[in-house]
Amino acid sequence: MAGSMRGQRFGTSGSSRGPGAAPDPGTGSGSGRTRVHVVSDVHGNTEALARAGDGADALICLGDLVLFLDYADHSRGIFPDLFGVENADHIVELRTARRFEEAHAFGRQLWAGLDRDTLIEGAVRRQYAQMFAAFPTPTYATYGNVDVPGLWPEYADRDGITVLDGQRVEIGGRVFGFVGGGLPSPMRTPYEVDVEEYAAKVEALGEVDVLCSHIPPEVPELCYDTVARRFERGSEALLAAIRRTRPRYALFGHVHQPLARRMRIGNTECVNVGHFASTGRPWVLEW
Repeated sequence: MAGSMRGQRFGTSGSSRGPGAAPDPGTGSGSGRTRVHVVSDVHGNTEALARAGDGADALICLGDLVLFLDYADHSRGIFPDLFGVENADHIVELRTARRFEEAHAFGRQLWAGLDRDTLIEGAVRRQYAQMFAAFPTPTYATYGNVDVPGLWPEYADRDGITVLDGQRVEIGGRVFGFVGGGLPSPMRTPYEVDVEEYAAKVEALGEVDVLCSHIPPEVPELCYDTVARRFERGSEALLAAIRRTRPRYALFGHVHQPLARRMRIGNTECVNVGHFASTGRPWVLEW
């Protein structure tokens, strides 16, 4: 078992579970404070992930385990492994310049004659095998936009890992709701769902204490990436839920270098928990 977790005090409560509730992961006992570590955008940083739960009662992962292409180091990821660093340099240049159609055309040229699905699935499986083995017990996880949900059951099928998407769970007496994936974007990443489907997942959560998602609410300061120099896609449904249900916290990732890492919306503290791939440090929530 990776990581060293503290005494566990969580479970689900019949009074707090709603239509989006997850299967009961078991009820713990004990007293004192609860400490939860939260990560997002792991992107292949397995070594740090194995330590991310040290000293915590639980680990929460907000997705993007897969490393397809590291924009800071173009030699890392599935893409350069297949096509080399020079081609990775070029596609990053096109995407950064928002020349997405040219980037798609360049990608099609590289993939011509290759079994794209088989090659990508094999590479993703190798990454997932390492990362799911690194998760400590207990871990609560949802999907990012670059993840492949269809493969998760195979690797998450062990005690201590709970996958949630449009579902909620109680940890240390607080209700956490999870919404995975992203919304349609020019990047055409693997787990993008339409606006209506995403909003339905948010609605299924009802009132929660902590709203957990991969993408941020649709607020310009939270969605703008200062290095990529573009707005990432945020969710209006998340923003509406924050204003309507007023959770204590809204936690998310997705934007690697945001203009604002946190802000208050009414009574809710909205926090980008950080680009774990580069920092290797979890964000800490304690109560």
